[in-house]
Amino acid sequence: MFTGIITDIGRILALENRGDLRARIATRYNVSGIDVGASIASDGVCLTVVAKGTSSGCDPQGWYEIDISAETVSKTSLAAWVVGKRVNLERSLRVGDELGGHIVSGHVDGVATIVSMMDDGASTRVTLQAPKDLERFIAPKGSVALNGTSLTINEVIGAQFGINFIPHTKSVTTWGDAKIGDPVNLEVDTMARYVARLRDYD
Repeated sequence: MFTGIITDIGRILALENRGDLRARIATRYNVSGIDVGASIASDGVCLTVVAKGTSSGCDPQGWYEIDISAETVSKTSLAAWVVGKRVNLERSLRVGDELGGHIVSGHVDGVATIVSMMDDGASTRVTLQAPKDLERFIAPKGSVALNGTSLTINEVIGAQFGINFIPHTKSVTTWGDAKIGDPVNLEVDTMARYVARLRDYD
């Protein structure tokens, strides 16, 4: 489980097809404290660490590797990953940690697309198009995780919804890199899923 509060921005160092897609991601996390088998949300996708290490040189940088199944690639924005891309990272929630965002599973429901961006003072207002089948789970003032970031929805019109990014969010996540047309990993609020499921039985 995660909270949607990004704690590092990683960078993709290498991608290799081995049946599954193997990715190596640079991180500022202390990799000595990361166990092989641990879960790290990478752009909102819960993935398992299969290897870790540090690069050689005067300023060694930690890295970890993950295997990404073809199913995950097909259902997320990870198909658009390239070497050098920056990635939102969050380690899994531990008992006693502050829940600053909302409960996030790291199981992506679909891929949204950025359709418009507009400056609003120092903030940026972004409108996204969600998959039609996820429309009923998105509500004004509700929560959503986008590329792993816990965010509050401003307004909803059909399958389109708006988000506001303050300067702090843009500086500590990859949202400062966002542009129109980008695919975005979308995870709806777990509570919204259960409410919708209960309504199906009414």
